Amino acid sequence: MFIVNIIAFVLTMIGCLNWGLVGIFNWNLVSAIFGAGMNVGSSIIYILVLLSAIWLIIVAISNRGYINLRDRKE
Repeated sequence: MFIVNIIAFVLTMIGCLNWGLVGIFNWNLVSAIFGAGMNVGSSIIYILVLLSAIWLIIVAISNRGYINLRDRKE
């Protein structure tokens, strides 16, 4: 399960970085990669970031705030 947590964490951080760039510099990284406007590629990225954030929220709630990002049993 930790691999899913790491993937979700990375995707969520990509989303955070993108929104930080939009807020500070008015520059959208996803649009720069996939082209201006809302196309299939950018829609998929935004949906994956959304699902990752929802996953991390659910895991954090179910584990009382703990998200396992290490490959070991505790």
